Amino acid sequence: MSPRILVVEDEAPLRMALVDALVAEGYEVLEAGDGEEGLAMALREDPDGILLDLMMPKRDGFSVLRALREDRLFAPVLIRGEEWDRIQGFEYGADDYLVKPFSTRELLLRLKAALVRAEGAAPGLSETGSHARFGEVEVDFAAFSLKRAGQRHGLSRRELELLRYFLDSEGRVLDRGRILDDVWGLDESPTTRTIDTHVLKLRKKIEHDPAIPKHLLTVHGVGYRFVRRPNQD
Repeated sequence: MSPRILVVEDEAPLRMALVDALVAEGYEVLEAGDGEEGLAMALREDPDGILLDLMMPKRDGFSVLRALREDRLFAPVLIRGEEWDRIQGFEYGADDYLVKPFSTRELLLRLKAALVRAEGAAPGLSETGSHARFGEVEVDFAAFSLKRAGQRHGLSRRELELLRYFLDSEGRVLDRGRILDDVWGLDESPTTRTIDTHVLKLRKKIEHDPAIPKHLLTVHGVGYRFVRRPNQD
């Protein structure tokens, strides 16, 4: 049976776009147009996952999230809002956070990961689902940082999204156009040079020698390929 996802969003065009994207991925989708309706539907339908906007009429997302957790509904909840709301969202019991604007690809990947964590540990991640390890590198997604050879490096939101995307696509050759669509999405207008710049920044943080990368490899004339173990190249 397909997972049932509740979308709580007051902006009808965005709600419709989210519903369409989820249905296309094979999810069964419920939808609510405000916080009160969303809370009532969540408690009544007990969905497998919830996409929850924060700024809504009648009842805001924080209030809905707190009520869900007080009622002991533990389905994974992904909240959507501005970056400064992130900490409060986690304090109220959110499982993950999408900062506006976000790509559909990011949404689907984060939702999939949250559902997997709800069932058990995700492949390649620790039991908490917030860490990934490869070579000398340990990534802490919740802390927006990674550690390599004992040295910690901060990650921007886009660097983190790109690294998560490469980890999810391990071993596959990814052309630059696809990376732009999947990570940056349709709401932004970056160039392929933007990808190369972010890849260079990541290499400086994850590679022993960025000039001779072992994990984040260039596929000349196409794009990039990520491998966890250098001997896979």
